[in-house]
Amino acid sequence: MTAREYRAKLEQARKGQADAERRAASLRRKEATARAAATQQRSSAARTHSAGIRDSRLRTAARREKEANKAAREASSWETRGARLGRRAATLDVLYAEAEAEEREAVETVLRQERREAMLRVASEQARLDARLTLTEGYMNDVLRHLRAPKPEPLRILMLGAAAGGDLRIPREQARIRAAVERALHRDLVELDAHPAATADHLLDGLTRFKPHVVHFSGHSAEDLVVFEKDVDHFHSGAVVTAGAFARAIAAVDDQPLLVLLNSCDSAPQAARLVDTVPLAIGMSASIGDIDAITYAARFYAAVADGQSIRSAHAQGRVAIEMAGLLDHDLPTLFHADDVDPSMALLVTPPTAPPPPLPLPADDTPEPVTGP
Repeated sequence: MTAREYRAKLEQARKGQADAERRAASLRRKEATARAAATQQRSSAARTHSAGIRDSRLRTAARREKEANKAAREASSWETRGARLGRRAATLDVLYAEAEAEEREAVETVLRQERREAMLRVASEQARLDARLTLTEGYMNDVLRHLRAPKPEPLRILMLGAAAGGDLRIPREQARIRAAVERALHRDLVELDAHPAATADHLLDGLTRFKPHVVHFSGHSAEDLVVFEKDVDHFHSGAVVTAGAFARAIAAVDDQPLLVLLNSCDSAPQAARLVDTVPLAIGMSASIGDIDAITYAARFYAAVADGQSIRSAHAQGRVAIEMAGLLDHDLPTLFHADDVDPSMALLVTPPTAPPPPLPLPADDTPEPVTGP
């Protein structure tokens, strides 16, 4: 029997017990009233000198005594029924608690197993990528082949946020990222294009018009999908885009991003596949808390704008979650192409200062000698 069924039977037993106790109490009051009336009639009969009145009062006393006895029997019956239902309720209460605990444990077991399987999948994928990277050591001269040729341009970050149901703090995350970049060492070398209610068209338009180096997505996702918003004004369930369609949109443009950061739940498998298209990708290996995601993103982009490598920025983002006392610091996962070293990948590089002017050559012409 399920916990729900035990609970229904428990509530029924408690209701029956309460009803029986109310009936028994009412009958006991009726019994007491009748016995008091019988006692009063007998006392009154003993004081009268009229035989007729005495006989009448004694008959009334006997009738009231009979009513009291009947009420007593019925009350006793209801008290027995109430006690029986009370014992049944106590037994059902124990059975309900046990069934509820078993069901809760079963659910927790399933959730632990699913999380473990997800972590194993991500770890296996990362191990595969690490093995491939080990075979390609010495690639340093080829790293820039996968990155855009250096141009005198700032780092462009396309920020897309989607929470069609209004359950995520997308504007807060984008504000934290903007504030972190504005305080950074090389803030003048970063441009942000933020869309707090992003549709799929915002992604496509941003890729071709803004030409971002980084695509940052915040919202809901899974291993095989990303949820954008629809162009409507009311809360809704969102517009589902498959992971394959999202990756193909990234790959379709001439100037592809250098990094895609999916700051959304269960997105690590997507990020692992995206490195077939872009050099670097970051995703979450399980369901991440809203505050944890915001904390990671703000610290990550602050480090990038300070001129730190992607490896360093990623590590700092995870440490920021941990130092804030939050639990999901191990969920952000960095993936990279085989011939890209995250520790050498810089998205913000300050312009090189011009060399100092060379000293003028010494003049070998002897100075004129002046006489006294």
